[in-house]
Amino acid sequence: MSGRPRTTSFAESCKPVPQPSAFGSMKVSRDKDGSKVTTVVATPGQGPDRPQEVSYTDTKVIGNGSFGVVYQAKLCDSGELVAIKKVLQDKRFKNRELQIMRKLDHCNIVRLRYFFYSSGDKKDEVYLNLVLDYVPETVYRVARHYSRAKQTLPMVYVKLYMYQLFRSLAYIHSFGICHRDIKPQNLLLDPETAVLKLCDFGSAKQLVRGEPNVSYICSRYYRAPELIFGATDYTSSIDVWSAGCVLAELLLGQPIFPGDSGVDQLVEIIKVLGTPTREQIREMNPNYTEFKFPQIKAHPWTKVSQQVQEPFYFFKIHHKSILFIFHPVICSLCVCVVCVVYACVFRPRTPPEAIALCSRLLEYTPTARLTPLEACAHSFFDELRDPSIKLPNGREKPSLFNFTTQELSSNPSLASILIPAHARSQAAASTPTNASATTDGSSTERGPTTTTASASASNSTS
Repeated sequence: MSGRPRTTSFAESCKPVPQPSAFGSMKVSRDKDGSKVTTVVATPGQGPDRPQEVSYTDTKVIGNGSFGVVYQAKLCDSGELVAIKKVLQDKRFKNRELQIMRKLDHCNIVRLRYFFYSSGDKKDEVYLNLVLDYVPETVYRVARHYSRAKQTLPMVYVKLYMYQLFRSLAYIHSFGICHRDIKPQNLLLDPETAVLKLCDFGSAKQLVRGEPNVSYICSRYYRAPELIFGATDYTSSIDVWSAGCVLAELLLGQPIFPGDSGVDQLVEIIKVLGTPTREQIREMNPNYTEFKFPQIKAHPWTKVSQQVQEPFYFFKIHHKSILFIFHPVICSLCVCVVCVVYACVFRPRTPPEAIALCSRLLEYTPTARLTPLEACAHSFFDELRDPSIKLPNGREKPSLFNFTTQELSSNPSLASILIPAHARSQAAASTPTNASATTDGSSTERGPTTTTASASASNSTS
């Protein structure tokens, strides 16, 4: 699978930042067992900037890429495992990933515990180190395990994973933050509890209307069509398209739009959705309305249940990253090549609600896609709102209904669907005096940005 395009911390008009006041203060010692212990001066991820000493041990590399290196380590004071993401820092600019992660506090987003700076091997080289919660698995690896075993991912897990993904998106979108790289590899999982956490905000950005953004963003299979059309004024609905691709992949057992290149990605999309209309093209990128596309019929979502094979002719013309596709009736050029189109195949017992949800997420017109909060309220997830449902391993479901007012801010009227009656009654019965009560009966100390929707407000909607 192709890697995603990365943006640097200064790719889209980041502002200069002073050089970090404390970095390179790293001490190495040995514990009583002879293990290497690293002590750094780190700043908490949330709250005031109060640097403190943090010690960790048992460091090992667990990932690397163009962004940098990820280590696993164990905190000495608590014994908890953490992931340390080490990235090269341009001292002239703020690191956007750090700025965004310090704003976020949500059960379905990986938590930034601390951050610290360290010096590199070269002169004046500075690295930013993000100390994050360690989560052992990813949706990508779990789905691949089932696929290799020729088994289907249990539908309850599909619902749990997608629901929590949409919750995380509803939360970050409420701040105007777009993740811009939603894919199975960036969805961390605890396989025992089925808790999902969104990670890797290296491409994330707070979108501002009127300010241009790079279009070459997001991993290819999950890239929204407006990005393929070169749009620079896109919205956070590109995350919704990507999430729809993830849902379809979990249902299919393979990517729904496996393009071989950036332009071939559009071919894969048209095979399923058909040729976009002039109005849809205008909504994606007004600069392309003057081009005429041949009319290729969409494959109805309700009939995407068996493999369909039909001849398809195409002639590639590259222009502004667009691939022009010609139907044989329209184009009789002798240079056309015959190929076979396979419609995407949902398994025969795929719930109709799952296919219906896919169709509402994978829309050409960005504004026609469901919002993440609307997706959470979709009937596909009704089973999760049943209090008797447990995980296949017998454990209780993770917290699903502890919505905060921040999460619900885009559409508070959905609270009556998103917070089932049993969760509202539990919250009303267990509201503590000095903590914000979550709507599923648990409680947590929260800052003002994550004040939970009160039980009384929830009850008024029932």
